[in-house]
Amino acid sequence: MTCQQLQKTQSNQVSALTRTALLASVSVAALLTGCATTTGGPANPADPLESMNRSIYSFNEGLDEAVFKPVATAYQTVTPRLARAGVTNFFDNLGDAWSLVNNLLQGQGEGAYNSMVRFSVNTVFGIGGLFDVASEAGIQRAKQDFGQTLGRWGVPTGPYLVLPFWGPSTIRDTAGLVVDAYGYPANTLDDVRWRNSLYALRVVNRRADLLKAGDVLDSVALDKYSLVRDVYLRSRIGGAVSGGDGRLENYDDDDNAGKLPPEGQ
Repeated sequence: MTCQQLQKTQSNQVSALTRTALLASVSVAALLTGCATTTGGPANPADPLESMNRSIYSFNEGLDEAVFKPVATAYQTVTPRLARAGVTNFFDNLGDAWSLVNNLLQGQGEGAYNSMVRFSVNTVFGIGGLFDVASEAGIQRAKQDFGQTLGRWGVPTGPYLVLPFWGPSTIRDTAGLVVDAYGYPANTLDDVRWRNSLYALRVVNRRADLLKAGDVLDSVALDKYSLVRDVYLRSRIGGAVSGGDGRLENYDDDDNAGKLPPEGQ
């Protein structure tokens, strides 16, 4: 994908996002209303849907063990490490293009600049993004998605939610996924076969990258569900704490709930 094609694609994306942003925000509000209560008394206030989430988590774990992990293991076995690194860099480079859009929507000038430079440098000098030249040059990645953009706009996270086939999320991030799916450059390809092939490669390659981490998780976690949940929540909203004591935000009645942390935290 050339820089000219990227600019044209991003122009179309930004105009479309102005139409979908309101819909995403309304969807978050509707989901928050529909999922605010549950019959049980959860141990974690950020996870009022724990019973349902654990069931979905178990389903995902079974599917991973039966399908995704064996495929990823075979892929890792037959694919040289350098080739796998190139695939990871290629998709990360496309992610930088989408991060550029989200940084602009958040008003993050430095992040937008870094994303633009990273994409340009890696596309031109990294042979279409196969090599991460930008990181070698010390240009930091400013990864952003539309869930984080909604957070910057003040939309609360809502309860923790485990999605079938996907995994950890929140109500806000789930609404953001709809926009992310539309905005990610590889998903805009007109050729369905190429689009689906790239998506499958991205999923398998990402799962292969996580094989070692999964083995570590299996060996140390007494309750993998709780560990995955807590790590995810802190990675998404860990800076949005109350009083600096490390407690997760209260998404129900805190005026700052769901907002991303101030710059520098």
